Amino acid sequence: MGKYKRLQHILRPDGRTVIVAMDHGGTSGPIPGIIDPGATLAKVIAGGADAILTTVGVAKNFETALGPTGLIIRLDFPATDLVTGVYDCELFVEVEEAVRLGADAVILSAGPGKDVERKTLHNLARVARECERYGMPLIAEMYPGGFNGPPELMTIDNLKLAARIAAEWGADMVKIPYRPGFEAVTAGCYIPIVVLGGVKTNNLEVFFTNIAEALQAGAKGVAIGRNIWGHPEPSRIVKVLNALVHENTDVVTAMTFLHK
Repeated sequence: MGKYKRLQHILRPDGRTVIVAMDHGGTSGPIPGIIDPGATLAKVIAGGADAILTTVGVAKNFETALGPTGLIIRLDFPATDLVTGVYDCELFVEVEEAVRLGADAVILSAGPGKDVERKTLHNLARVARECERYGMPLIAEMYPGGFNGPPELMTIDNLKLAARIAAEWGADMVKIPYRPGFEAVTAGCYIPIVVLGGVKTNNLEVFFTNIAEALQAGAKGVAIGRNIWGHPEPSRIVKVLNALVHENTDVVTAMTFLHK
């Protein structure tokens, strides 16, 4: 199977996607919201998730629960929650294993800037070549300064640089933080960009407004974890996201799905 066919399991015909990230257990363990992956999968898939981003463990043990939903497997991980500070990400999974598990794409993190640049960009380049051999789409999760890097590095200029580097080094899609002025990021990157959810928030209106602004700026969707399964009704959050991403609904109207 080639990249185009695999991507059709992630992107809808409108070229957009709602990805639910459930890879957090690989570093944070059984945190609330993903203590029972099967139950969480059932809820977010019922809400209309286009794809699930997760670990090899979940992919192997919850194949039935995943069903035909798009599957994205993480190849690398940062340090566990027992470690603090800025750290690079180590590769733990090979593309070949993701192929055997029926993945529709793989994802890894890279961080231009600071000390993590050399290793993480080398990982990106090497995995991109491996993905070409297997016809496997590669998503690059880009953090200026590295995973858990300094917040002051998350500027539009740095995000623009990071997204373009991902494209130039062989990624097929970029997952990246949103900031106001995001048009500059999408204009300078010729592969699809999805915005990540970031830290858990209690202000859903601001959260959804940022997503709507990212979409208006050219983002092709979202890849969100804690702000979906960390909510008491994850299926409703996914429905709101579907309204924003696939139906171009305004935020006020989309948020009515929280109560339907």
